[in-house]
Amino acid sequence: MQPEGPAEQIRSTLARIAHLADTGSVEDYVEQFTRKAEWNMPANPDRGIPAQVRRGREEIAAGVVERRAAGIQGPGTFTRHVTTAIAVDVTSETTARANAVWAFYVDTTTTPKLSGVGSYADEFELEDGRWRLSRRVISRG
Repeated sequence: MQPEGPAEQIRSTLARIAHLADTGSVEDYVEQFTRKAEWNMPANPDRGIPAQVRRGREEIAAGVVERRAAGIQGPGTFTRHVTTAIAVDVTSETTARANAVWAFYVDTTTTPKLSGVGSYADEFELEDGRWRLSRRVISRG
């Protein structure tokens, strides 16, 4: 059962993306994105990650696989993405924008440490009857 209204559905999608980044399958994670989604991330020297632009589910999935293989995130890494202060603007019957603050924690089973904080500038599209992320621009700080 879908939550009521587009804004609440989008908030649920954002929460699902955070959960799946830490504990879910790559396939379930990329299903939250439109087929032609764009994912933009700045460099993160603390984690050894260069700036990236990924286009389409296949490229986004490849980025997830790379970060998991490096032990940066995903099942068994004891990390958590936290998304909060979510503001959603529905711009049409099939498009919306959302801005949110993110925090990334490491060592969550021992002494949790805040590893990074920033914001997401997201765009959504209604695709196949679901609100999916179509563009994400990640900022640090």
